[in-house]
Amino acid sequence: MEWVKSEDGSYTAFSSEYNEHYHSTKDGALNESLKKHIEPAFLCHKDKKHLKIIDICFGLGWNTLATLYYRDIYFPDTTLEIVSPELDGELVASLVDFPYPEIFAPYKTIIKALSQEGEYKDDRTSIRVEITDARIAMRELIGSWDVCYQDAFSPSSNPALWTREYFADVARLMGEEGVVTTYSIALATRLALYENGFHLYINSGEGYRSATIASKMVLEPFEQVNMEHKLRCNPDAVSLRDDSLR
Repeated sequence: MEWVKSEDGSYTAFSSEYNEHYHSTKDGALNESLKKHIEPAFLCHKDKKHLKIIDICFGLGWNTLATLYYRDIYFPDTTLEIVSPELDGELVASLVDFPYPEIFAPYKTIIKALSQEGEYKDDRTSIRVEITDARIAMRELIGSWDVCYQDAFSPSSNPALWTREYFADVARLMGEEGVVTTYSIALATRLALYENGFHLYINSGEGYRSATIASKMVLEPFEQVNMEHKLRCNPDAVSLRDDSLR
């Protein structure tokens, strides 16, 4: 696989199978992970001392590693439990050679463990990478989780991970305080989340394109999306459904 340098200087890669980069080359791999996933997740759960995170999908490991980095800088007393499904086991095994930025140097041991054994654990951190279909992983996962990084390839390339039925499994796992972060601002994505009981919020700021945050609880720091207004303006809008994929 060919590594691709993005505009913030960090590297991503191009998937020939999905015909997409793993990250926005414009926003940058590191910047996208921090701004669209990690920072809003920690902001919503800033008072929790233990965070349970689902990272869909592990890919190049950016979201998981950026979570460790951000925790260690700003929330050093917070313990982390991360589970991440990933279909491409060969990709995960190759990550020992990936050109991560210097800020990830403290996590070389973790990267090696995940690439070779699929898991890592110490007193503050538990990470498990499952080489499996994310749909299967989400159906089988149990418990109540705090965060879901919804970072699969786009709905047009990988629609199975953006359907109303898929987000029903996400909703089951999130509980009443769970937060879903995603780069997608597509109405079909937001509608699928809305139909599963989530409030929708705009994640916007300087240096990155807008993204979406979803939660069953009210999130004061973010501007809420008026879905009723959106649907009145787009009466033909529909969410992706599993039966449309057949």
